[in-house]
Amino acid sequence: MSNIFFIGDTHFGHKEVIVFERRPFKDVEEMDNEMIRRWNSVVSEEDTVFLIGDFSFYGFEKTKEICNSLAGKKILIIGNHDLETEAYYRECGFESVYAYPIIIEEFWMISHKPLYLNKNMPYANIYGHVHGNEIYVDSSKHSFCACAERINYTPISWEKIKEKMNS
Repeated sequence: MSNIFFIGDTHFGHKEVIVFERRPFKDVEEMDNEMIRRWNSVVSEEDTVFLIGDFSFYGFEKTKEICNSLAGKKILIIGNHDLETEAYYRECGFESVYAYPIIIEEFWMISHKPLYLNKNMPYANIYGHVHGNEIYVDSSKHSFCACAERINYTPISWEKIKEKMNS
C-alpha cells in the first residue's frame, strides 16, 4: 500500500538556511545527507511525496542527483526559491510540477505559502515557506505547516497530518 507524505523548504545546498533557521547541522553536506537519509527512512518507492517548495539551491546536475536519490514519486509545488521552469524540475526527477497551489480530494489546498482561511471555510491548507516563524502555528483545524524545521527534517505522512489537525 502506498502512502502520501509532505515536506517543504528542504533548501538542499543552501548554507545560509542553517544559520537563518538555526538548523542543527554543521554544514550543507551534513544537512543534505541527513535529510536524504531521513526521507528514505520513511518513504518507499511506491509512496508519493509533495515537496511544497524551495527544494534545492544547487545547479541542475546536483539537484537532479539529490532528487533521484530520494525515494518515492515526487511532486513539486514551486516555491519562491524554485527559480527554474516546470520542465527543468521534471527533468530533475519530479513526476509533476505545479506553479500554483493545488487541491487534492476536494478539500486539501497544498501551497508553498500559507493561504488565507477562516473557521467558516470547508478547506484545509498544507503549506511551507514560513520555516520557524512563531507567528504561524504548527497545526490547527484548518492548516498544517510542513516546513522541514517543524517536522524534524523528515517527510510527514498525510495520516499523521490529519491526526495532528484533529487533536
